[in-house]
Amino acid sequence: MTGPDHAVATRAGDATGTPTTITELVSGIITDAQKLGRQQIDMLKAEFKEDLARTKRATEFGGLGIVFMTVGGLTLVAFLVELLHEQFHFSMWASCLIIGGILTAIGVVLGVVARNLFESFNPLPDKTFGALQENLTWKTQPQA
Repeated sequence: MTGPDHAVATRAGDATGTPTTITELVSGIITDAQKLGRQQIDMLKAEFKEDLARTKRATEFGGLGIVFMTVGGLTLVAFLVELLHEQFHFSMWASCLIIGGILTAIGVVLGVVARNLFESFNPLPDKTFGALQENLTWKTQPQA
């Protein structure tokens, strides 16, 4: 029997040489595409979790920097300014400037560390998106 309802192709691994219908071939392609889609979604989830852990760590350093700047500023500024003014006979404005500059420098250093941690990785799963884009390009472009 030959006709549009039956294919003359045989499966590559079929030892009996039984003909495979177009429906079976299309079904196999769809199954493979679904499997690939599930694998890429799993890869996306894993990559997202990894990047989320890095984001959490960078956020902790940034938060720690803010806490140090705030707590240090609130608890020591008044004391240190007065100490410079009384012990070293600096004017009050110079004492404020020195202490404020030191605390700001510490905060800036911690902020730079946090920024560098954030810039050292991309929180988006680039590898998975690249693989998805490659697969979509392969499926949409005509084969030579």
